[in-house]
Amino acid sequence: MIKAAGFLHQDQMRFLGISQLSLRRLNAVFSAGTVRGTASSAAMRLVQFCHRGGEGGVRVGVEQAEGQGVIDLKAFNPSIPSTMRQFLEMGQNGMDCAKRALSSGQHVVPRSDIRLLSPVTGPEKVVCVGMNYKDHCLEQNAPIPEEPIIFSKFPSTITGPYDDIILPEESQEVDWEVELAFVIGRKGKHIKEEEALSYVAGFTVAHDVSARDWQMKRNGKQWLLGKTFDTFCPLGPALVTTAALKGKVENTKIGKRQMLYLIINTSNISCQTDVHNLGIRCLVNGATVQDSNTNQMIFQTEKLVAWVSKFVTLCPGDVFLTGTPPGVGVFRNPPVYLKKGDVVECQIDEIGSIRNTVV
Repeated sequence: MIKAAGFLHQDQMRFLGISQLSLRRLNAVFSAGTVRGTASSAAMRLVQFCHRGGEGGVRVGVEQAEGQGVIDLKAFNPSIPSTMRQFLEMGQNGMDCAKRALSSGQHVVPRSDIRLLSPVTGPEKVVCVGMNYKDHCLEQNAPIPEEPIIFSKFPSTITGPYDDIILPEESQEVDWEVELAFVIGRKGKHIKEEEALSYVAGFTVAHDVSARDWQMKRNGKQWLLGKTFDTFCPLGPALVTTAALKGKVENTKIGKRQMLYLIINTSNISCQTDVHNLGIRCLVNGATVQDSNTNQMIFQTEKLVAWVSKFVTLCPGDVFLTGTPPGVGVFRNPPVYLKKGDVVECQIDEIGSIRNTVV
């Protein structure tokens, strides 16, 4: 937590070139006491869930905080649709309703009473990016791509953050890949890179489970079949809205004291985490097998949105998997693959973790 009191002295503000107007805005932001260093007024953790008893079907909710109770948006407002894709199609009206629901603190469902589903189900597209981490290219002695390498998974691969991964009889070489994923929030084509983040609803954790024999040796070495077995795309636990993750928190030094300051513009103040500077890890049976940072991404979110939208129209609910860091099983010596009973946990700082058992 960042305390308001003593956060910045006025002489420090002047040193940074921040106006008295901005100072008053900063004081207003912190007047409530404390704020989290990775949140803004629009930051939310959106989820899809169902009640453990099965009643009510699929619902869209917003977490009070990571791992805490979930506000049922349809209970708060009966006009809210039941799926995340339909909710995102509502645009800003849906987001505004979710904010009001979160502020109300009403219609909270205890976490123990629900089962979290993938934040998005039934998207029109699942867009994947290959060879998009510098350190992943290095581990296989591959050149850095000059343009994004795009492939796909069928939407039927998507499963929940804690659901089982089914090991197919057709493959003996099933591998792990932790990935940062993002979800499109509004329709667009030929999107400009500088406007791309406004088309992104939020970010989540993905596991791009991969059958290496089918990806690298069979099917003409086309990647699709090796990537698209049922349950080969766990997602979750929540869709963390872009407002929480699109900016940066920076450090500077004044004399011998190190301080944290916010990027301030003329309209608002927000304290955000840079989504392209987050720790990203994969653990198999508790042992870390991948450990990197999203700052290793070659083509970042804005570039990917702009690039893919040259070819296809992006629609609310479309899922992008942005590539994996080094440490996958196929490039180990000897190679290591998943087996029944293995437990795979994929983690990304500030977003969360998903945990899936191989069966």
